[in-house]
Amino acid sequence: MNPRLAAARALAVVLNGKASLGSSLPPLLDKVEQRDRGLTQDLAFGTARWQPRLALIAEKLLQKPFKAVDRDVEALLLIGLYQLFYTRIPAHAAIGETVACVDKLKKPSLKGLLNAVLRNAQRDGESLIASLERDPVLHTAHPRWLQKRLKAEWPQQWEAICAANNAHPPLILRVNRRLGSRDDYLAELRRVGFEAEPCIFSHDGIRLLQACDVTTLPGFAEGRVSVQDEAAQLAAELLDLAPGQRVLDACAAPGGKTCHLLEAEPALAGVVAVDLEEKRLVRVRENLKRLGLSAELIAADGRDLAAWWDGKPFQRILLDAPCSATGVIRRHPDIKLTRQPDDIPALAKLQGELLDSLWQTLEVGGILLYATCSVMPAENSDNIAAFLARTPGARELDIAGAFGIKPAHGRQLFPQVDGHDGFYYAKLMKIAAAPRG
Repeated sequence: MNPRLAAARALAVVLNGKASLGSSLPPLLDKVEQRDRGLTQDLAFGTARWQPRLALIAEKLLQKPFKAVDRDVEALLLIGLYQLFYTRIPAHAAIGETVACVDKLKKPSLKGLLNAVLRNAQRDGESLIASLERDPVLHTAHPRWLQKRLKAEWPQQWEAICAANNAHPPLILRVNRRLGSRDDYLAELRRVGFEAEPCIFSHDGIRLLQACDVTTLPGFAEGRVSVQDEAAQLAAELLDLAPGQRVLDACAAPGGKTCHLLEAEPALAGVVAVDLEEKRLVRVRENLKRLGLSAELIAADGRDLAAWWDGKPFQRILLDAPCSATGVIRRHPDIKLTRQPDDIPALAKLQGELLDSLWQTLEVGGILLYATCSVMPAENSDNIAAFLARTPGARELDIAGAFGIKPAHGRQLFPQVDGHDGFYYAKLMKIAAAPRG
């Protein structure tokens, strides 16, 4: 399949709100020649990254918007604009190859329109952008609702958050401390030609200075190293793990943190990893197998204790709650297209329900670490404030460290160019059981 056509078809599904690029793109990539898969991925993810800005330009160029049934042609237009403004692909190739894809979509009546709009963009691009100079969406490349909300919530940091969201994410590794030290692995990387440096906050983290196929890294197949962002790696340390503890990893997929817990404290009594659907546990199982680790995997709704909990208390709980993922937009730029304002209160409600349910499974004296990859206070510090207000047996513990900032509760990390993702942590101790009703 033509790489532009594959990217457009994947993107059209996202524009229609029916899937993410993570699910829509892989089946189409399988139909693209191996040599063109990198281009296909760049066209899909690059267009998604800059879509709010590209959509503004497209709106100026079009007399009327595309119909919903022509979302695939709209996707082609955005992909064409992305090539013109953000790649080194020659304009004649960008326009010609993109317009030719309309034939495959069997929509010949729109071919002339697409060609004319892209040629106008090539000719008048600078003046078009100048005419939109005062629009914050052009500057931030974020949907208007999200740009406004970030500005309201984080008036000092919002512009840096947007800039980091638009940057390409670094490739961060986690060294398996059971199989060797970070210093030794760093030395080995440099010896075989990989440029790398230690992460600032995670004791197990390494940042590669250039992206690569991770399967080519020394010892990857043997489990000596895994891919995991630095912010996510902090969970294992913040949990204060010790031998003999029984640990729950709630909302565990894809299993990076599950594996890190087992690497960080080999003498745990056991780890129970729960996630909503069996298909989500496939990745967890694969990661455990590669690393030679074992955990009890359960497909269940964490809120439905009767469906999965055996009544034995946990000494440690990691709740990596479902969230808006607004801290990892640079890794999943289609979040800009799929996330909507109404999602935030709905997610905060779900997070609160998970906190209330899982708290019942925690032993008195135990610790629950609440985590999200969100930068929204409603999902983070506000949520923890509400939980503490309704849970007299809960006490917040301080999170020490030089990372992030301290809001009213917990610690908020913002995405950093060449650094960690956006993340949030709150550390809660159970000082008393709930009174019997």
